[in-house]
Amino acid sequence: MADQPDKSATAQPVTVEASSLRDQVATIKRALIGSPVRKWLVWTSVGIMAVIVATSIGQVLLNRWNQPFYDALARRDMAAFLHQLMIFAVIAGTLLLLNIAQTWLNQMIRLKLREALTLDLIDQWMRPARAFRLANAGAIGVNPDQRMQQDAAHLSDLSTDLGVGLLQSFILLVSFVGVLWQLSSGFVFHINGWSLAIPGYMVWAAFLYAGIASWLSWLVGRPLIRLNSDRYTREAELRSSMVRVNENVDAIALYHGEADAKRRLEIDLGTVLGAMRNIYKAQINLSWVTDTYGWITVVAPILVASPVYFSGDISFGGLMMAVGAFNQVHSSLRWFINNIGGIADWRATLMRVADFRIALDETDVLHDKEKRIEFGDNANGSLTFEKLQVASPEGCTKLSDSHVEIHPGERVMITGDPGAGKTLFFRAIAGLWPWGSGRIGLPAGETPIFVPRVPYFPAGTLREVLHPNGSAPAGDADFGAVLAEVGLERLSSSLDRSARWERELNDDEQRSLAFARLALRQPKWVIIDEAMDAFDGPSLRRVLSMLEKRLPETAILNIGRGLHNGHFFPRALNIVKDTGAAPLKPARVRTGAIDPPPKAAVGRKE
Repeated sequence: MADQPDKSATAQPVTVEASSLRDQVATIKRALIGSPVRKWLVWTSVGIMAVIVATSIGQVLLNRWNQPFYDALARRDMAAFLHQLMIFAVIAGTLLLLNIAQTWLNQMIRLKLREALTLDLIDQWMRPARAFRLANAGAIGVNPDQRMQQDAAHLSDLSTDLGVGLLQSFILLVSFVGVLWQLSSGFVFHINGWSLAIPGYMVWAAFLYAGIASWLSWLVGRPLIRLNSDRYTREAELRSSMVRVNENVDAIALYHGEADAKRRLEIDLGTVLGAMRNIYKAQINLSWVTDTYGWITVVAPILVASPVYFSGDISFGGLMMAVGAFNQVHSSLRWFINNIGGIADWRATLMRVADFRIALDETDVLHDKEKRIEFGDNANGSLTFEKLQVASPEGCTKLSDSHVEIHPGERVMITGDPGAGKTLFFRAIAGLWPWGSGRIGLPAGETPIFVPRVPYFPAGTLREVLHPNGSAPAGDADFGAVLAEVGLERLSSSLDRSARWERELNDDEQRSLAFARLALRQPKWVIIDEAMDAFDGPSLRRVLSMLEKRLPETAILNIGRGLHNGHFFPRALNIVKDTGAAPLKPARVRTGAIDPPPKAAVGRKE
């Protein structure tokens, strides 16, 4: 009879709450403050600020150079012209060195910022049981690899470029506002015999001109925040589908499922292309605003200053100096206009990265109003279950006996009907699923080894896979003997070879390797989740014989279908559904990310 999916072990309903920009920025700030590279980031930021200030001073000197240079041209004074060229060479050479230094510092900040963000996300993700809980927390837990790798890198690049650009624009603005105010303080407009002087006339003109452009740019470009976030989500779905196909090429070929796989990939690609089309439409609309202002800016400062020039109140060199100062002030003020697309992209990426980190923090307190299973230590070394109930959205799972005590060295078979929640019960003992009531008493001073249905093998050599804790046994003979006892003697010569073992071995061999690892680690307590159920007869007999020989005093709890011999597991317990208990309520995770619902979870067989 086909096994039914254990929905309670895979689904955890989540209610999404919006996080604010303040929450997101504060989250990233905490991550950077706690980073080991924070001092490096601080000193690099101080260095780039000093370089930008020095560059601004050079820009002011270059702007002042305009007046004597153009006046020399107007007078046709060759000596003064050559002298001004020498001054230009010194100023330009210094600015060149400063620009190179700024580029290097910019790249180093990008590098270290990405290092800080990614290390923090990995550290938070790899806290005990967090990755598992996040994967069951809804859309925020979909494709965490993209958020930690691609989104964190993109956020680092955007933050560096936008932050350095904003700082540079602000310092240039401060430097040139005074220059432009002084230059335009003598501007006098003559209208029908009347004279009108406006203090700082060109400063106000620059602010008004850039302010209108910034407002229009934000009005037109704001939708890009949502559109960029949607695109990144669709890209993640496409990459996930491609990875899934690549990992299942054998099954797809045998099932002749290429057409279905192709259709799924084409659908995901279509959503990506649709999201990109929406972004391009928004960018075209934004370009109408920014490009129009870009062309107007070519003549805008001359038009603003032309009445004063034609009235004869300033020279040609003075006009060019005023135009140069206006362009610097306007360039600083139009930083927002030039970067509206990047700001929208940064906002969308910040949303994805920060909300992911917020979710990592909050997965530990999901269902904080729900009852939790109490865990404790038993001084007598036994494992106990006192009125244990494991809550899930589909109901509660419990043992048929309210009080159970398992002593060291016992071998117990725990069974239940399909859909009763055996995997959920296994995860509750392991602490992965803490919601419910009652008490689990663990043997004091002992760390049980948990064996899931699908074994995990870290990347590395076979020796590292078999003994990952680093304390190797007496010699290769022990490895060879245990491998032979589970029918994997052919691997004895591959102990120091690195490979993707989950790809080189079939399912039966992977499970046998997992039990060989148990024998080498010599645990006192082992808890198994249906890992024996899929063995064929000869493989199961080999594994049981090996456990009998290698772990004679180890307590073994096997959660499964109960098809194993009663000689090895003389004691039996039963898992049942508690139909009278209330199911688990939806959890709440703050997130501002615009993510679609996750794809249907793959059913785990009970």
